Amino acid sequence: MIDRQLDRQFARLFVDHPRAVNETYLEHMAASFTVAVRLAAAAFKCVVHAFVPGLCKTAGSDAIFKLHGEISPRRFDQPTL
Repeated sequence: MIDRQLDRQFARLFVDHPRAVNETYLEHMAASFTVAVRLAAAAFKCVVHAFVPGLCKTAGSDAIFKLHGEISPRRFDQPTL
């Protein structure tokens, strides 16, 4: 009984979502990490813009729009939680 619960918990945490977007765990990790790095770069540009408004004027919003365009089509195939 406990083993089955642990197996289900493991699957819920590590397998279900990647499978829902038709990826393996490692493919999903790589894609998610790539998004995180791109967001971190955009955040850094926003910090630069905060201090020097003439620099990186649209870098943050450009990155958000681009990522949204790449990620959104994948989400419409999934049920919401």
